[in-house]
Amino acid sequence: MKIKFLNLNIWYGKLLDDVIKFIKKENPDIISLQEVYDGKKMSPKWLNSYSLIKKELNYKYSSFAPAFYVEEKGKRINQGQVILSRYPVINQKIFFYDIPYGKFIFPAKDFSRVPRNLQKIRLNIKGKNLNIFNTQGIWGKDQLDNARRIKMSKKIIGQIRGKKYVILSGDFNVNPQTTTIKNIEKFLRNPFKKKLITTINPKRINKAINERKSILDMVFVSSYIRILNFYCPKVDVSDHMPLIIVFEI
Repeated sequence: MKIKFLNLNIWYGKLLDDVIKFIKKENPDIISLQEVYDGKKMSPKWLNSYSLIKKELNYKYSSFAPAFYVEEKGKRINQGQVILSRYPVINQKIFFYDIPYGKFIFPAKDFSRVPRNLQKIRLNIKGKNLNIFNTQGIWGKDQLDNARRIKMSKKIIGQIRGKKYVILSGDFNVNPQTTTIKNIEKFLRNPFKKKLITTINPKRINKAINERKSILDMVFVSSYIRILNFYCPKVDVSDHMPLIIVFEI
């Protein structure tokens, strides 16, 4: 049984129409998204990305993991990760790395104090439990190790350890050569390893932090998952590029 999985940081929904059009074309079975707002009928529409994505894509099951909230027009608007699935969600949890859920004020020069979390759901696929983990990693002015990022990797390992069928994906905000990522690779494998130059959309590069050759987005799988195909479409739907795997369990 082939299953298609898609991961994408949607850049706050700035190109939401293009995101939705692209996902419809790819037609994945499971979707993992980062930087999603849940403004509940707020305008502009990118503040309402979660509701619009659910409506337009019409996936039966979905889960939202708010990491923090902003205030807009006197209302609280959550931002976080989203997983959508064609398969039943039988369990969902959120684990914060260090800074708990709370308010964040934009614009900001330093995003390192933004609350970040690990979203976990368990899917039932023909009697098998598939554990999906979705995250946006701790931000920094570089993409290298620091104490908080090392701690983040250990918290991730604590959740994935011992589980048979696992997919971990997201925008990790660190490069693949770090101890942070190597810690994770002791338990999971990355089919894209050494296959990518960057996961940043060249049309949307942030030159201030030298993203031209940044690999920040990754997908990891456990050894029990058989990868049939994987690719990184070069599409202009976000400042990041999507990662797609096709697999069997």
